[in-house]
Amino acid sequence: MPLDPATSSERKLQTHDRILDTAAGVLRRDGFSGVGVADIMKRAGLTHGGFYAHFASRDALLAAALERAGQDSQARLQRSLDQGEASAGNRFRALVQSYLSERHLRSPERGCPVAALASEMPRQSDEVRAAAAARVEALTARVASTLGPAQPPEAAAIVASHLVGALQVARALGDNAKGRRHLEASRRFLLAQFDHPVPAA
Repeated sequence: MPLDPATSSERKLQTHDRILDTAAGVLRRDGFSGVGVADIMKRAGLTHGGFYAHFASRDALLAAALERAGQDSQARLQRSLDQGEASAGNRFRALVQSYLSERHLRSPERGCPVAALASEMPRQSDEVRAAAAARVEALTARVASTLGPAQPPEAAAIVASHLVGALQVARALGDNAKGRRHLEASRRFLLAQFDHPVPAA
């Protein structure tokens, strides 16, 4: 009996998503060089030969995995902004506390791809660099959405840079007392400089 085209299309989409989810996690944990086509397909429970039914090249996979990782990270941040202090209007405080949290420190494979990969992004292909730049812009836009109207236009980029750099330094120090102290100091600094509650929409 021939396969229903709708069922076949749905199955291909599910397989595509499984590859992307796998690659997005490996990319954030192991970096660009850690993403090998054969390994990703094996981790996703698929054969190497099926890769090109989904992606034209490894770079195409990297670009798509960056986008998926960014979407995942943005969704996590949004959940933080939808609860707790953010519900009382302090979205900036909620964002800083979520981004510079101990959970984010110890979970790069589930966190922001910009913090996980920023130092490697400039050395990638044009296709991957474009996807990386989109992730930086998305993070900056998310920060901008939480800042008060009195902040200058460049404030969002400055804050985004501090968030990324602080998390990278904390990870370099390790998931230990030194790393956690660095996160705490960075949170205090950012909140002292930019924490001006904005009424929730």
